[in-house]
Amino acid sequence: MPHRRPKGVLSMGWACLASAAAGRTEHVATSDDYPDDVVRRVHFEAGGGLGWKLSAITTPRTKAAPWKIVVVTGAPSWAEYWAPALAALPQDREMIVVDRPGYAGSEPIEYVGDIAVQARALAPLLDAKPGQKVLLVGQSYGAAIASLMAADNPRKVAGLVLLSGYFGESGPTARWLLDVGSRLLKVIPRDLRHAVIEVSNQPGQLDGFRAALAKLKAPVHVIHGDKDDFAPIEIAERLVGETRTRRPMRFERVTGANHFLNDGPVEPLLAALEGCISVQRPFFHLKLPPFPSLGFFKPKGPHSAAHA
Repeated sequence: MPHRRPKGVLSMGWACLASAAAGRTEHVATSDDYPDDVVRRVHFEAGGGLGWKLSAITTPRTKAAPWKIVVVTGAPSWAEYWAPALAALPQDREMIVVDRPGYAGSEPIEYVGDIAVQARALAPLLDAKPGQKVLLVGQSYGAAIASLMAADNPRKVAGLVLLSGYFGESGPTARWLLDVGSRLLKVIPRDLRHAVIEVSNQPGQLDGFRAALAKLKAPVHVIHGDKDDFAPIEIAERLVGETRTRRPMRFERVTGANHFLNDGPVEPLLAALEGCISVQRPFFHLKLPPFPSLGFFKPKGPHSAAHA
């Protein structure tokens, strides 16, 4: 039976402190929650020649699923919070959720602040089996990184989801956390320290994010809870309204949901992601003009009535 976890701010703070005290990189070990053939911890080499070993959890499948869902997590970047969603995924879907560079079980130990570097490091996640399509999900701080990944690898991404995306402007809870965290940088655990620094330094990198969105051909889906007090939904709505993309972005408002859509009942989250898959459409839609009437070719005379 999966462990119950505290929610939101308490969850993040307590997880960091408990993990540091126990000498663990994750606040709950995935292998303790689910069998290895349901949710499995894997490691892979970072892209871009960076030389890092990155950690992720995935859904083992004996047969390649038609869709592979790749999740780039927020800050702090803990794949573990997605374990219940992975365990509930149907067999015709695959999912892999990564601990981003500088977090949990992923290298390096140091903070990696450049979102373009993170996008290059995470690019191997987009490798798919023959005939398999990739739905790329960027959660919170990971939304901007996933957008860069999609722009850098257009042939590998069939759809992009910005889930509870954080785009440089904080809600009241995030502002409080950043204020307190910035005062305690020397004493708080590594993952929480990296999260505070990342979020504080993100606004100056958003021009590249917006440029990446503008050139995407793949469908872009924006999913946001209307009770999000970390990344206000108004910021996501404004992004959709102001960004000129190759095709219109789809916006989905989740009534009553907060910032942590993955840290609760998994059914609504999986249904929202499945909705992004089901609405995929070809980029080009050729609509032929109606053919002219061919009535003038009909024979006239005594035989025409017989064929009327």
